[in-house]
Amino acid sequence: MFLSPRHQQILDIAKTHGKVFVEDLASRFDMTPQTIRKDLNDLCEKKLLNRIHGGAVFPSGTENMQYEQRRQIAAGEKEAIGRAAAGLIPDNASLFVNIGTTTEAVGQALLDHGRLMIITNNINVANRLRVYPQFEVVIAGGVVRAADGGVVGEAAVDFIRQFKVDYAVIGASAIDDDGALLDYDFREVKVAQAIIANARHVILVADSTKFERTAPVRIAHISQVHTFVTDRCYPPSVQKICRENGVNLIETAPHSELRSATGQ
Repeated sequence: MFLSPRHQQILDIAKTHGKVFVEDLASRFDMTPQTIRKDLNDLCEKKLLNRIHGGAVFPSGTENMQYEQRRQIAAGEKEAIGRAAAGLIPDNASLFVNIGTTTEAVGQALLDHGRLMIITNNINVANRLRVYPQFEVVIAGGVVRAADGGVVGEAAVDFIRQFKVDYAVIGASAIDDDGALLDYDFREVKVAQAIIANARHVILVADSTKFERTAPVRIAHISQVHTFVTDRCYPPSVQKICRENGVNLIETAPHSELRSATGQ
């Protein structure tokens, strides 16, 4: 498919960051917003992007993005989410950390904590935290997924079920407007479900690009978590679900105050 140089650059930016915005692109290319909107409409007509308010997102479906590519999407937002989520976990606690680039950001933000027992099916988290003497790191057994170092399968599920921990940090590949938490691999989903069932306090961490993505396998419903940490929760339906189910909603976007959906 032939693309003009500017269209190709816009598509490359969307692939890297997950989404693009009209105003940012207009400034970058020194073009009018009207011209950029036409560019985005053209790319959406070719089904290379999906339009959202103020911009467009790179489409997703039944296949997940490459792991290193996912690391780059909303990297700054994930770092802020990681710090906010880590701030909810006290010293001397036990916790699950599952697969995902945002859960890895939480793991990185835990480095100033003391005496944590961390149980994970994420080889990247285990390898990063194992060298710190204040942590006891326990890793699940099972099939290691080559794409991202996630440990999945029935053996991992059985392993997780041996524990009852204080906190769980989980991610999701997509969040539907009805509050469904979604992923791509049913084997990973089974591990996540076991993690949710065996933690006293479940912390969901996901950046706002997850509201624009889709995935085929249901993990759980957002009403099943205790705290949701994101950069911005803009779907009114998800905000309402959090309010009605007592889910503590924390938003970390710089222009947004940290706020709770259950308290004023």
